[in-house]
Amino acid sequence: MTIKAVVFDAYGTLFDVQSVAAVTDGAFPGHGEMITQIWRLKQLEYTWHRSLMRRYEDFSVITRDSLIYTLRTLGLPYDAKIFDRIMDKYLHLDLYGDAKQTLANLKDYKLAILSNGSTDMLNALVRNSGLDKLLDATISIDSKRVFKPSPEAYSLVETHLGVAPAEVLFVSSNPWDAIGAKSVGFKAAWIERVTPQAMVEACRKGDLIPPVTMFKALRMQMDELGLAPDHRVHGLAALVETLSLRNMPQTHAQS
Repeated sequence: MTIKAVVFDAYGTLFDVQSVAAVTDGAFPGHGEMITQIWRLKQLEYTWHRSLMRRYEDFSVITRDSLIYTLRTLGLPYDAKIFDRIMDKYLHLDLYGDAKQTLANLKDYKLAILSNGSTDMLNALVRNSGLDKLLDATISIDSKRVFKPSPEAYSLVETHLGVAPAEVLFVSSNPWDAIGAKSVGFKAAWIERVTPQAMVEACRKGDLIPPVTMFKALRMQMDELGLAPDHRVHGLAALVETLSLRNMPQTHAQS
């Protein structure tokens, strides 16, 4: 079936969540990388925990709570000004270098974000990065009150874009997200930014594994969940060739 829409995850796929390290290290010199990795790990865990407990809070609350957990666990004192400065970076995350050009090159498809981010967070982030000029829709899971990889979250794509799951290529660098999309009938492309070979080499460099390497081992390697993505690419730019080999899209009017 012809692909008519390309839908992207936001955090870690179009936007580099590790770019918060510049702010965390400025606020807590020497602790920036550790804060960044624990914060992201707990942020993801809290989305899954709250979905399973059916105790939904939006992503802005989860992001704050996971940062509080991180600073408390590391014994780092802070005031409201420092806390707010770190949180504000989530509204100004850095784009991956190939993000804008890739979206521009895919303009003949319907383009959207589907994210666990809250509506306000996503709209601010997309506007601040300039992606609002390239996207047809920015979709938050807020209306479903359950986070990806719940099937209900992915159903929002058809609701907003009017395309069947088989006509969607879903793109994520988060393995669990790519597999979640695959499980509901989307075609899935996984951005494999860290290869197993790179992980092996990183772990061989010394007895002490740095936090970023541990994070990559836990969250950036393909999960064993009984499914595999349709495409594995090493950057967003590779999607253009992947799609051109698959089908010639029909032009649509940008909204």
